[in-house]
Amino acid sequence: MTWRCTYACRRPCVPLSSGPGRLLADLARVFDRLSVRWYVFGAQAVLIWGRPRMTIDVDVTVCLGRVHPEQLLTELRLAAFEPRVAATPAFVEQTRVLPVLHTPTGLPVDVVLAGPGLEEAFASRATVIEICGAPIPVISPADLLVTKVLAGRAKDIEDVRGVLAERGDDVLADQVRAVLTMLEQALGQSDLIPLFEREWERASRSTRT
Repeated sequence: MTWRCTYACRRPCVPLSSGPGRLLADLARVFDRLSVRWYVFGAQAVLIWGRPRMTIDVDVTVCLGRVHPEQLLTELRLAAFEPRVAATPAFVEQTRVLPVLHTPTGLPVDVVLAGPGLEEAFASRATVIEICGAPIPVISPADLLVTKVLAGRAKDIEDVRGVLAERGDDVLADQVRAVLTMLEQALGQSDLIPLFEREWERASRSTRT
């Protein structure tokens, strides 16, 4: 994996709906105080890189480093994010997720605690865009496609098609292939590249016609 899309890469302000936009701006301030890397993935990233669709789901990944999850939870509470479950140390260690509610908007957000390796690499390649006046790191289009291929559900494949329709080019395809090849070797799978190639060919045919 030789490409690098860093926080220096910026796009114009993205007009997400006011609820998710305000939520992400508040999260950005929390993570900035903690000096940790993070990025948006999932449905909101699809809205940015792919085709518009109705969703209020907000998912972010944070690389805590030496910051303890309890410290993160304290900062989230100070910023009006309340736990949606009893976020005990055992629960957080087992799930690696902090499900919280942004009380000003009433929107839920899942804060995923990154593990070493793939999620840290996604963070290093995130693209910063402006949302509601705040710099928000968003998973790169290629890495978003990787996560969707890995998930493999019907709605994820639709998201793959939407991103390829808006962002598909040979450079992006090569980036996706590089990560999927690594994952197939690590996971002992052989179905990830074929799935992507099928959707890439579908997108290419659509472009030619």
